[in-house]
Amino acid sequence: MQVDIWSDVVCPWCYIGKRRFETALQRVSERRDTSSVHIVYRPYQLDPTAQPGRSQPVVEAYAKKFGGAERASQIIDNVTSVAAGDGLEFHMEKALRANTLLAHRLLWFAESHGDQIALKERLLRAYFVDGLDIGDADVLATCAAEVGFDADEVRSFLAGDGGSGEVMEQLAEAAANGITAVPTFVFEGQWGVPGAQDVEMFERVLDRMLDNEQQSADV
Repeated sequence: MQVDIWSDVVCPWCYIGKRRFETALQRVSERRDTSSVHIVYRPYQLDPTAQPGRSQPVVEAYAKKFGGAERASQIIDNVTSVAAGDGLEFHMEKALRANTLLAHRLLWFAESHGDQIALKERLLRAYFVDGLDIGDADVLATCAAEVGFDADEVRSFLAGDGGSGEVMEQLAEAAANGITAVPTFVFEGQWGVPGAQDVEMFERVLDRMLDNEQQSADV
């Protein structure tokens, strides 16, 4: 069973949704076989107009987007509180909003060259916890090296245009399929579950999809 997760590395609900989905998968795996579940992260850009090579404090970006510093602070406080309930310690006061295209190209590369899930986790932590510029190629290479990739190979890949066409095709695919918010979890290419659902909901979905898979195998 393939689960395509459309998300961005600067999306707080994507990090929260990732943690909840993983918790649900762990719970399900404790009572049934989940070895057929294959997770792939797909690209989505919350702000494709962000200028490559430049970053700004997320508090400034939120203030501009949501109508002022007070509203931005409320939103940040809210997602930080929700994240804490799922075991995530956000430090968005030092987060740097940047264009995420390089990060998505690297995640595309990671799908066939290493542990994409571990890299996704590291990039989310880099942004939400460490305050690193995830639009910077050297930062991405360092993060990738921490989860088993060759830093020089990553730098060389990012210096070229590898994966650019594929990532753009996947971004277009998301738009064509009506994905307008993230995270969106798509099971077997046909059943979409939008948002950072609660753990119990993800458990029910996984159980249903595994039941369907088993029924198909028994036919």
